[in-house]
Amino acid sequence: MKLKDLLRVTRSCRKFNRNRPVLREELEDMVDHTRYISSAANLQPLKYMLSWKDETNEKIFPALRWAGYLKDWNGPEVTEEPQGYIIILGDTEIAKTPSIDAGISAQTIMLAAREKGLGSCMIGAMDRKFIRQVCGIDERYEILLVMAIGAPAEESRIVDVENSIKYWRDEAGSMRVPKRLLKNLIIPMDEHNP
Repeated sequence: MKLKDLLRVTRSCRKFNRNRPVLREELEDMVDHTRYISSAANLQPLKYMLSWKDETNEKIFPALRWAGYLKDWNGPEVTEEPQGYIIILGDTEIAKTPSIDAGISAQTIMLAAREKGLGSCMIGAMDRKFIRQVCGIDERYEILLVMAIGAPAEESRIVDVENSIKYWRDEAGSMRVPKRLLKNLIIPMDEHNP
């Protein structure tokens, strides 16, 4: 699959199929992909905590906040919860701030998950104190993002937009994800160089 095609089908997934487990080896392989990404000053300050067991997943799930634009939806039902998580951590003994590394890493994990036929969701809205406590995360690690991973149980499609970027569910319950048009992203040079 070409990169652009992979990017088109790699959408945030918020409903997962609980019948398909996520294996530790799959999560480890996704993290292994991140070893090859760029890192600010090549410091490589990111560390990862993996969860693939029900008892650990059940501790993490209540701390997460899902889909802020969907005001009438509080997140996946029990039967739709992710079957795995990758917690992206910044090691403050290596770098005080993770710079752009967390975003590059999260996108890489999303692409690696999709390549395996899995869905993922990058979550930054969470109760970090609760996650630190239930996962036993040392204070030296800044909790940056949680990646929810599992077999997708929903359809998500891109729609082109001129203005609103708020995603929504259509009548069939499928996610519609607005993306700005290419013509609205590129600013011609001559506008700034008279």
